[in-house]
Amino acid sequence: MTRPRPGRLVLADGEVFEGEAFGADTIASGEVVFNTVLTGYQEVITDPSYAGQIVAFTATHIGNYGVTALDGESARPQCRAVVVRDLARRPSNWRAEGDLDDLLRAAGVPGVSGVDTRRLTRHLRRRGAIAGAAGPADEATLLDAARAEPATEGIDLVAGVTCAAPYTTGTGPRRVVAYDYGVKATMLRHLGRLATVEVVPASTPAGEVLARRPDGVFLSNGPGDPAAVTGARDTIASLLGRVPVFGICLGHQLLAAALGGTTYKLDFGHHGGNHPVKRVATDAVEITSQNHSYAVAEGSVEGADVTHVNLNDGVIEGLSCRDVPAFSVQYHPEAGPGPHDARYLFAEFEALMERGA
Repeated sequence: MTRPRPGRLVLADGEVFEGEAFGADTIASGEVVFNTVLTGYQEVITDPSYAGQIVAFTATHIGNYGVTALDGESARPQCRAVVVRDLARRPSNWRAEGDLDDLLRAAGVPGVSGVDTRRLTRHLRRRGAIAGAAGPADEATLLDAARAEPATEGIDLVAGVTCAAPYTTGTGPRRVVAYDYGVKATMLRHLGRLATVEVVPASTPAGEVLARRPDGVFLSNGPGDPAAVTGARDTIASLLGRVPVFGICLGHQLLAAALGGTTYKLDFGHHGGNHPVKRVATDAVEITSQNHSYAVAEGSVEGADVTHVNLNDGVIEGLSCRDVPAFSVQYHPEAGPGPHDARYLFAEFEALMERGA
């Protein structure tokens, strides 16, 4: 039996969380956030929206059903490091093609298990999101790495996760252009049932998109500060009124910015699969999957109505434009992972494309 390697997570404020190292034999730094999902750890770890971040899971037992290529939201883990309480070393599931430890090793991503994640989560809730460093290293080395890690504000993390060239997926009857700000595979599967989807890099000019004569444009999820995504605001503004637009997560924030809205950073973000959201039109409550550290400022978006509101803290969760065919939601209706309450939004996008611009 291999002897466990000591591992640590050290925060920039000096807090130390000891455990055992797993995954890659290296250290990594990033903004530390906690995620409350009970299942779907592979989807979380491979979600490009976690670029630049260290993910700590609040669920006690992680890795118990292994990993499979079918559950990846991208080709590889995208977060900087993973922190868990109990790591299952022997997965038990007929779908498993490997274990979490092997997945992280292959991707060069370190992990720390045996951490008191309850204490960590309570600290992050009080302190707010903070830089940290994790891996099999001494406390002083990790503290230096954590304190050297820059904040996410003003950094264009999308540039590191967007596709290098356009590609096509899906077999649906319509034509959709999807801006890849860090798009998840599950989103593309849903869109692919509605349309043939051409996925384009985040920097693609509006003119090139309109030249493709799409029935609709999709603005994907993605990591980091929406105000730092180069050129996105002006590009989306040039599309509005000329083609139906649907945005999710970062795409929601960028649509708001194109409409003149502003965004701000949340204290510790929304990361999990159990956030209650009220649909304003019906007063129905949806349980939603969420992953974002920034939000749209209330009252900052003229020409759009608020369609959804987070019942935990009042954050704007959806917008619908009054004068142009465009809408967006902050949460993840594709549910990868998470509940399926909001999947109707893809049908609403289909109806919007049916009506046209």
